[in-house]
Amino acid sequence: MTVHILIATAGVLPTSPVADLIRQFLPEGGQVSVVTVIEVPRSFLDGLESDSWHPFSEDTERSDRASALVERYVEERGRKLAEPVMAALGSRGIEANPIFVEGTDRAAAICETAEQVEADLILMGATRRLFGEGAWESISGQVMQRTHLPLLLVSGAPRPAEERDSEDPTIGAHETSDA
Repeated sequence: MTVHILIATAGVLPTSPVADLIRQFLPEGGQVSVVTVIEVPRSFLDGLESDSWHPFSEDTERSDRASALVERYVEERGRKLAEPVMAALGSRGIEANPIFVEGTDRAAAICETAEQVEADLILMGATRRLFGEGAWESISGQVMQRTHLPLLLVSGAPRPAEERDSEDPTIGAHETSDA
């Protein structure tokens, strides 16, 4: 049985701790995928759909061109966001498969990707305190509710003091970033 770990990142995961965890958890022959979900800005899409933009005369060519531009945007943005984790894994001799997904519902996209790659574990960051108000609205909270897979949450660097001061310090640990 091959273990497959899916790392979900938005570019702010603490790279060294994540890579060290993966090195500890990943058995020989295991697989790692790094998923980044990219929401294409509406203004970018509106520009592609405008009447003033028509590099080709046929609508199908225009549609193909628009799809190719969106795909290119998702890949370029995804590579930029996944690069820190990919580099940290690579420096430890761990090969990872980058996956870039377009979507507005990041939690759903992460869960769907985990199913598609037959992941055994999802590792991601967390933006909110686990037991704080609104934690279930975060992407990590939504993934936790939607998936049947084990989910490992990694917190990043401490948040600024002004954010921490407004919270009840007796509840849970601080989380800083979804993925």
